[in-house]
Amino acid sequence: GKKLGCVGIVGSSGAVGQEMLNCLESRDFPTERVRLFAKRSAGSVVKTKFGDIVVEPFSLEAARECDVCLLAVSGDFSKEWTPKIRGGPKNTVVIDNSSAWRYDPDIALVVPEINGHAIKGSTLIANPNCTTAVGAMALWPLHQKYKLKAVLMSTYQAASGAGAEGMAELEAGLKSHATTGKVPPPQVFKHQLPFNVIPQIDAFQPNGYTKEEMKVNWEIKKIFDLPDVKVSCTAVRVPTFRAHSEAIVIETEKKIDPKEALEVLRQAVGVKVVDDPANFLYPMPLNATGQADVEVGRVRQSLVYGDHGLEFFVSGDQLLRGAALNAVIIAEHVAEEKLA
Repeated sequence: GKKLGCVGIVGSSGAVGQEMLNCLESRDFPTERVRLFAKRSAGSVVKTKFGDIVVEPFSLEAARECDVCLLAVSGDFSKEWTPKIRGGPKNTVVIDNSSAWRYDPDIALVVPEINGHAIKGSTLIANPNCTTAVGAMALWPLHQKYKLKAVLMSTYQAASGAGAEGMAELEAGLKSHATTGKVPPPQVFKHQLPFNVIPQIDAFQPNGYTKEEMKVNWEIKKIFDLPDVKVSCTAVRVPTFRAHSEAIVIETEKKIDPKEALEVLRQAVGVKVVDDPANFLYPMPLNATGQADVEVGRVRQSLVYGDHGLEFFVSGDQLLRGAALNAVIIAEHVAEEKLA
């Protein structure tokens, strides 16, 4: 079949950048070549399905030679460089994993299974926050059938949300505790993460919510095109490595029956129902790690909202659906459009 000339990954040495490359490989992405851009590891050679790739320092000229550029970099970097990379001689499409462009009304914010139609014709597409993307996979099919009125979410977010450094700090803290009985002072997190949970992710906002919690609110409204849905979230960092979990309560316009809701979720793309309490089966981050699908279970009628409410638990790999996989599926849509 036809292939794109080149796909670039900017920030290829970080946790998300590495998973972006894994996803391009495992999904046989239609491209002749892949270019990797990273400050830290420039000059090193990465063995891939697309051949041996020498990691390059980022340059605008090189990025504009790519048909698609996947960005796994800071919001500040993206704000500075994305406007210069997108478009140009190759009509380069930028898919950005940072929060830089998500809330710009002119920029598409996409979970492909939900609003993939927004990709068409765009040269910049924003990837959602990992917490939003994981929850959205279960919320969207339920919304289509029962119409969401309110979403109440509590999260159990893995160290991977703070990148490779966050995961390393958790591991180092556990090792240190095992050998010396002490955990060194935190550098990445505000507090010790091993044997602890931290009810703050990102900066506090004037309304008392953190930015992470507000991202879930803003992004569900935008991705679902539901400006009036009520969304609240408490986001908590927990000492797990790389899959996020969420306890979600929804209130719906239409009556919702848990058995029927389970069937709706079973039919949904990108969702795996794990719901067998008698055999102690329910979503867990350990099982969701490395899996493309988001696990959903503990599905039950809400005692608060009655027959207009449902409660459930989800676990999804923060680096896959929450970041790299979502970006690569967007890129597949872009490739299809470019190669048509």
